[in-house]
This record gives sequence, structure tokens and C-alpha cells, in this order.
Amino acid sequence: MKIFAVIDTNVIVSALISKHADSATVVVLSSIFSEDITPIYNEDILNEYATVLRRKKFNFSEEFINETISSIKDKGIHSDRINSGDILPDPKDLVFYEVALSVEESFLVTGNLKHFPKKPFIVSPAEMVEIIEATLSGNRNILSEAGARYGK
Repeated sequence: MKIFAVIDTNVIVSALISKHADSATVVVLSSIFSEDITPIYNEDILNEYATVLRRKKFNFSEEFINETISSIKDKGIHSDRINSGDILPDPKDLVFYEVALSVEESFLVTGNLKHFPKKPFIVSPAEMVEIIEATLSGNRNILSEAGARYGK
């Protein structure tokens, strides 16, 4: 079973600056490259990734930034937003939420759960690691009530 997920920028940044190969954010990002997660994105999300990764404090090379974003595009799928009508504490987060809504049974992985509505499809990196492990081990029970995640 494929796992589709919108990955919040904070998860990507945390993974790229982490010194711990076993941290949840690193595992999530690695799972994109190993194709255990199919990332969902749109141009606004890719633009935010690029803008944040170019911040001087991270000191990432332009080549590294372009390769990272290209890999996400190559491994992922583009999707348009679904207008949710929701208002979030940070309006910049709305695109991540609405793109996640556009693909049924997808997740939104974020380190800022408090910035989003409390919905079962919005998960922390650690929760996403549990989902990946359960899926790889063949335990589909963790994903069996996808409709409930979306409040249907």
C-alpha cells in the first residue's frame, strides 16, 4: 500500500540539519527517497521549500537545494488545493492542509501540530514513522479507517 503525504517545510528542514540518522524527520525524508512515501506537493509548497532552504542560516548550496526539491518532485505527485474554508493560525500553512485534502487517504506530516485542526490525518514525524513501519510490516489496520481521518 502506498503512503501519500504532504510534508511540511519544518520536517524537511529538521531532517536536513539533523545530526541523528534515526530521528523521525530523517526517517520521513529518507522514506521519500526510498519511495515508501509518495510526497504530494504543488508549486506553492515547492516555492516555500526553496525559500526556506535558501535562508543564510542553513548555508545549503544552491545545488543541494535544487537536488532536494527535484528529488521530491521526481518521487512525488503534483496536486491542486481543495478549498477547505478553514482559517489556520498561520495562513502560510493553509496550502499544506488543502493539498493534503486533495488526495484521499493522504497524510500531512508536520512538526507543528498545533498550527492545524486536530484531524487524524495530520500527524507528527514520529507518528508517520509508526505508519511507515506498520505499512511495511503488512499491518494495514493503522490505515483501515481512512474516511475517519478526513471526518467523513
